[in-house]
Order: sequence, then C-alpha cells, then structure tokens
Amino acid sequence: MIRIVLADDQAVVRDGLSMLLGAADDLDVVATAPDGTAAVTAIADHRPDVALVDLRMPGLDGAEVTAAVAERAPEVRVLILTTYAEDDAVLPALRAGAAGYLTKDTTGEALCAAIRTVAAGGSVLDAAVQARLVALVGAPVAAPTAIPDGLTAREVDTLRLVAQGLSNHQVASKLYVSEATVKTHVNHLISKLAVDGRPALVAWAWRNGVT
Repeated sequence: MIRIVLADDQAVVRDGLSMLLGAADDLDVVATAPDGTAAVTAIADHRPDVALVDLRMPGLDGAEVTAAVAERAPEVRVLILTTYAEDDAVLPALRAGAAGYLTKDTTGEALCAAIRTVAAGGSVLDAAVQARLVALVGAPVAAPTAIPDGLTAREVDTLRLVAQGLSNHQVASKLYVSEATVKTHVNHLISKLAVDGRPALVAWAWRNGVT
C-alpha cells in the first residue's frame, strides 16, 4: 500500500483527490493539509511514501514544502501539482528535490500512475512542464548526440530511460542489468554532469535532446 499525504489549499480539490486516490486498491491518503506549514507537519508526523503537494499554497509554497521535507523527512518522495505549467516556481521545486511535476488537468489514471512511479523511485514530468523547464533553464533543446559530454553509451541509455520517468528497477529490467548497476550509472551521471539530483538530471536530458 502506498501511503500519501495530500496538500492543497482548496477544500474541494482535497476532497476530490482524496476520493479519487482512495478508490485505488494500492493507494491510501493518510492525511490532508490546507496549507504549506500544515503539510510539512503532516508529512513529518505520518512519514508517507509520497507527498502530493500543490505548488501555490498559503504559508509555504510547494518548493518550500519540498525543501523542508528534504530536510525533515528525506525518505518521502514529493510530487508537485500545479495549475499552470508556466509557473516560474517549477524550477525551484525541482531544485529543492521534487520527484515529479504534474498539471492539474492530468487525468485521474495518469495521476495514480505518477504516484506509483514516484513511490517506486522514478520521476515524472508533465510534457508541458518539461517544455517550461527547458525554457527556464535558458537553453534550446539540442539535437540528440550519441555520447554527450564524455558519457559512456550505457550511461546514455540509462539517462534516456531515467528521463522518461522510469524507476531504477524499470531501467534495470530494460537494460538487463541489476538495480545496483543502474544506481551506479545514475550516480556517475549526476557527478559527470554536475547536476543536483535525479530531477535535475531529467531536466538536463530534456534540455540536451538526450531523450
């Protein structure tokens, strides 16, 4: 069972999402919060697998909640929900350690799938958010290259799959290697590309056309 804390400042959204997620056999909303400060408290108290957090809330916004969770409950994976993909807080939230970003016009099925992916260690970026992220980073998407920046061919294969939101387990399955090998590749990629964690690695891949 995947345990979830849900944070949104609109009661109707909280109620609707709680009903939607609660209908799935493997998802359990253990707490809800109406603002960023309450969200951090609920996450620290309940230690869920995934925190589903609105980007814009009173008190602390989604990026600030993500940063606080990274400090107080680093094992919790944060999935951000936003009304508009164009919001400039997209990049700060990812830099703070968010594992995924979805717009609120996503389908219920896609949201549940994203929660499962994030809980399994993967990352999820809505297509519109990906485009905005590339724009915020300040560079156009480059033509794909075989081995960018001195990466090995296997590291590039790993990077492409990680950028698609696959977990280490899923990447390992596709590449016929162990999860430990995938984790090593990911760590090497983060080090070689000088990025701050997996979400930034995904952003780098999209910016450079590796996907």
